[in-house]
Order: sequence, then C-alpha cells, then structure tokens
Amino acid sequence: MPTSEARIILIDPDAASHSNLADRLRMQGYVVTEAATAADGARAALADPPAAVVADLWMPSVSGVQLCRLLKAEPATEAVPVILRGPDGQRNRFWAERAGAAAYVTQGRMGNLVRALERAIAATPETEALFCDLTAHNTDVRDRIAAHLDRALFESVLAAEVRSLGTCGAFDRLFDLFSQFVSQVTSYRWLAVSTLSPARIGLHAHPDARERSEAEARAALGLPEEAPSIAVIDQDAFADEQGPPPIVVPITLGGTTLGHLALAVREPRHTNDEDFVTVVARELAGPLRMASLVEESQRLATMDPLTTLMNRRAFLETMLVELARSERHGHPLSVVLLDVDHFKHINDRFGHATGDAVLAATGKLLRAFARKGDLVARWGGEEFLLLLYNSGSEGGARAAERLRKAIEGMSVFDAEATPIPVTASLGVATYRRGDTPESLIDRADRAMYDAKASGRNRVAVARLEAPTAKAAAVPSVDAAAVDGAPDSEPVSAPVPQCQAAMPNPQFA
Repeated sequence: MPTSEARIILIDPDAASHSNLADRLRMQGYVVTEAATAADGARAALADPPAAVVADLWMPSVSGVQLCRLLKAEPATEAVPVILRGPDGQRNRFWAERAGAAAYVTQGRMGNLVRALERAIAATPETEALFCDLTAHNTDVRDRIAAHLDRALFESVLAAEVRSLGTCGAFDRLFDLFSQFVSQVTSYRWLAVSTLSPARIGLHAHPDARERSEAEARAALGLPEEAPSIAVIDQDAFADEQGPPPIVVPITLGGTTLGHLALAVREPRHTNDEDFVTVVARELAGPLRMASLVEESQRLATMDPLTTLMNRRAFLETMLVELARSERHGHPLSVVLLDVDHFKHINDRFGHATGDAVLAATGKLLRAFARKGDLVARWGGEEFLLLLYNSGSEGGARAAERLRKAIEGMSVFDAEATPIPVTASLGVATYRRGDTPESLIDRADRAMYDAKASGRNRVAVARLEAPTAKAAAVPSVDAAAVDGAPDSEPVSAPVPQCQAAMPNPQFA
C-alpha cells in the first residue's frame, strides 16, 4: 500500500504530544486516526483495520503489550503491524518483541518511526479485507483483553506444570506424573505418549477399557504390537466405548521429533482441546528428552559395551537384591562363572578383532540362554557370570553343562571366514545362608579353575555341603538327564553365527 493511502491509528494518551506526532505523520503522507486510549484505538482497529497501529509500550489501563496481543489474536487485525514506542532499554525491546510488535522505536526518534512504519506496511501481505468485527463497538475491549490474558495465563500454568516433570529421570515415572496432571485439567477416554528411540508407549486408561484403549492408541500412533507399553490404569480415565477421533500431535525439540502425544477426548468435544494438546506436547519435549538422556546414561553405566550385557557393578548391585529375596523366600539360587578357554591364544593367533567377535558371540548366546529372571553379565576379560533363579546345585550343574555344549557348538569366524573353535570352562556354586555376592562368586571362581585344571571345556561344581572342599569336576552329563531337566531350568539356546569382520574397536 502506498504511503499516501496508508491509514494509521495513532494511540497516545498525551493529547499535546499525540497531536504533534499526528501532524508529523500526516506530513509524511499518512492518513491518521487519533485515539486517546488503547481501548478506543483497539475498537477503531477492529471496526476498520488500518495499515498499521502506533502506540506507547506503557499506557494507563491497557498496556501496549496487551493491545498488541489482542490485535494479533483477532482475525480482523492479526496481520496489522503494531509499532510500539517507549524509553530506550533492552527490557522494553524484549517485551515489545514477545508481544508480537513489528518494531520498537525509542520515543522522540521520528525518523526511526517513519522508517519502521514503511518497512512494516511494505511487509504486510495483501488481504481481501473480509474480516471486519462489526460488533466491536458493542463489545468491551477490556473484556477481550482479559480473556486473552486468562488464556495466556492458563498456557503459562500448563507450561510450568509440564516443565516441572523434567526431573523425573525415567520415562515410566514421567508418564505416570504427566497422566495425573492431564487428568486434572481435562477428561478423556485414554491418554498416550509414544517415543521413537526407543519405540515404546505410555498409556493411561480405565481398567474396564485397557485392551480397547491400547489398540486405539497404537493405531493412532502407528506403533507395532512389539513396542513395549507402560500402562497407568485407574479410574481417572473414562471407560466410554466411543468418542471423537483422538488428537495426535508430534513432540518435537529443535526440529527433531521425539515422539507423539495422543488424547482421546470425550463427547462433547471442547473447542480448546486441540490447543491444549498442542501446548502440552510442546512443553513435554524438554522433560521427555531429559528422561531419555538419564535413561541412556544409566544404561551405559550398567552395560558392557562389547556384549551389551550387564557390567560387573550392575551385576553385583542386582545380585544383592536377589540374594536377599532367596534368603527371605527360601528359593534356591546358583551362580555359573565361565571362562573362555585359551582366549589369549585366540587373540595372539587371530587378532584382537577376532577375540572381540568371540566375546560378542558368547554374550549373545548367554542372553538367549538365560530365562526370564536370570541375570547375565560380563565379569571382565573373557569371564562371564550367570545367576540362575530358582536353581539348586543339581539344576545349576545341568544348566551349566547345556551351556558348555552350546558354546562348544558356536560358529565363529575371523575376517577370512576361518572357523574359530571356542570352548569354555564353567564353575557352579549354589547359595547358602549367609553368603555374600563376593563369597558366592568366589566359590564359583574356584570351581571354574578346578574345571580348567581338569582339562578345560568342562563343568565343576562347588560342593554345597563342604564349601572348603575341592570342587568336583563334571566332564559330561548324561543326555537323558539333561533332556529331562525340570521346566524351571534354562533351556538350550540357539547357536549364534558370528563373523569377526565387525568388531568393537573399543576392545581391539
């Protein structure tokens, strides 16, 4: 719009100064409508949207920040640039920018004001001028401003509540607290949060509608059945069988999608439901990222990087809990310590890369071999530990023999596809009252060395009734006895195929 055709609304409570400013703007070719108060200027702008609005940042009753937010929120004036004036200072510029002003000009700088107006008007997109608030004169502008302030306050409260979840430290706790908060603000059939790495879903649903709610949530979020779920099931969610389609919003941080938030609201659908989900999803990104970082750091602190098994420290900490449980409930517990035979020879002959491949293949086999509830760890070097839940001395020996045979049958190759023979010597010790993790592992360690001294590639059991006696070597176990082992014992694991061409350089 050419300057000579541009209509400006000038809001200035100071009659003397605004008259002078209006004259200066008219000299520049603008058509100026003067308003003594922000409310009058807002009514004039809503009734007939101008090319631009000029107002002071700080005015009685209604501030320039409030005025700017009101005009930006109304369809009739959302594209109208607002130039705010006031004293020089970073804080004033900050508030003007956050309010959405097109520019902030220091009072008395007429040249700066004219140039800011020219730039703002030139940057305004052409419109059909179809949006005109014909009821503006019958509506209290202060009520409109109050409504916008209430909405801004509501959003700031939502943001503060969600951001406070950033200290949760784990996804399951984060989702539990998040669902408690959301259920206080709105009612829904189910609430779900998914993450992409790792792929998982947190679900809050009513006890009578869990399966249906989870199926709906997975479909809405595009998550496969195998993605694990963390469920919060209580009556804060509702068991309605039907409702509006779920609202699904991505959770993004710095342009990266971390996951999605889905809310299945109830009938009747509230007009602000989508805005609510959008605000909450935006603020949830930070806490979700923090929880992921904490979980990843904890995982790395407890994991052996080459085999991805538990490391020594994590195994000992968890073993303390298992020993206490065994003593309290009287369940038998056995430990198997295994050492890969002639591992130094493997490294010397085939190279450390091949040695890493052997260790990685052993770790993979152990993970597949263990039952749910068993613990598996890399103890250090070429030594591995298993804690067999609900297994006594006899069951532990049978399990160790099956494991020995599985290791002997592994197919591991070096970079030239040369097969690498792998065997292991295993020592078994069973928990007795008063054992510490160290004493139990020490007896398994002495049994393992007895197996090596007896010729390697065999199992030795530390005698429970005579803990100081020499362990008994078990060169083999009858196949029928193995096949007839109780269901509580570990079963044979599939034999992994491993190529040594892709070792972990950290252990080379």
